Amino acid sequence: MPIHDQSYRHYGGRREPQGRAWIVIALAGIRNIIRKRLFIGLLLMAWVPFVVYAVQFYLAATIPQASAFLAPTAERFRSFFEWQGLFVFFITVWVGAGLIANDRRANALQIYLSKPLARSEYVAGKLMILVSFLLLVTWVPGMLLLVLQVAFAGNFTFVRTNPFVIPAITLYSFLQVLVASFTMLALSSLSKSGRYVAILYAAAVLFSHAVFGVVSLVTRSTSLSWLSFLANLSQVGDVVFRLRPHYATPWPVSVLAIIVLIAVSILILERRVRGVEVVR
Repeated sequence: MPIHDQSYRHYGGRREPQGRAWIVIALAGIRNIIRKRLFIGLLLMAWVPFVVYAVQFYLAATIPQASAFLAPTAERFRSFFEWQGLFVFFITVWVGAGLIANDRRANALQIYLSKPLARSEYVAGKLMILVSFLLLVTWVPGMLLLVLQVAFAGNFTFVRTNPFVIPAITLYSFLQVLVASFTMLALSSLSKSGRYVAILYAAAVLFSHAVFGVVSLVTRSTSLSWLSFLANLSQVGDVVFRLRPHYATPWPVSVLAIIVLIAVSILILERRVRGVEVVR
């Protein structure tokens, strides 16, 4: 009976470069989500406004009588993102609620972080799952809508007249996506129940806007719009697209509120994403 040598031997496999583990987490999460048919249906519904606006741009380019009220403007692109905001909310809840909560319930954080995997890589991987789907319903259709407008018109007149539209679409899309993603991920790290996290996120978004609505009715002023999650994004969106802001709050205050929200979310993630939970 042969005796095999069990002494130490150098690893002969392929060594992956460090810092790429987040890609594996992101790809695995994305594949898991797109297997769900109901979610694919939600994504298709999220592209319905794109089809509506594309048809409007086509009619404006081909029918002179329709160009008066269907012509592309910065305000029309801004209104497109208002429609997409509804789908951003639903996709954030669907995809993001269980990203960390499910791992906490299954005690998978200990497994993840027992590997040569930094907390930042774990968070980046989870974040990229949600960011990818949200960009798919914000930045991607927004830029494609602009491309279709140029194709239908047969010229770059609108882009030359409104050179700020491309950076506005990009900036507002990423701002909208990052705020939703960091907030949801932070809430997901606070619980072991994805359903509870979904309710908590919905309550935070809707309650903050309801509080602002009550305050604005009492004070007859919109200067406290920074209290609302949605109002801050709306205020910054108006400024980015060079439109008159909806609220009386100075836009730098809304930007500061968004920065504080993201900073608090990062702080929560830093404290909650740990291999071993420390009980004090």
